[in-house]
Amino acid sequence: MDHRDRLILALSALLRSERETRFAFETCISHGVLEPETLQALVSDPVPVITHEDLNYAEDFAMNRHGVGGNA
Repeated sequence: MDHRDRLILALSALLRSERETRFAFETCISHGVLEPETLQALVSDPVPVITHEDLNYAEDFAMNRHGVGGNA
């Protein structure tokens, strides 16, 4: 498994966790178990945005950390 495979697995896990979180929120909202104050706090919390620059940095970091052959 090389650095690109690990990056793909990490991004896949992130996407899966975001989907599970969204499903949990939808379930809570549909059952009325979240207070309006809780929802307000969730939507007002800033969400970090991943940019193309961030992805380039991550790939450069992975290549420098593990080498092109993945031997490190």
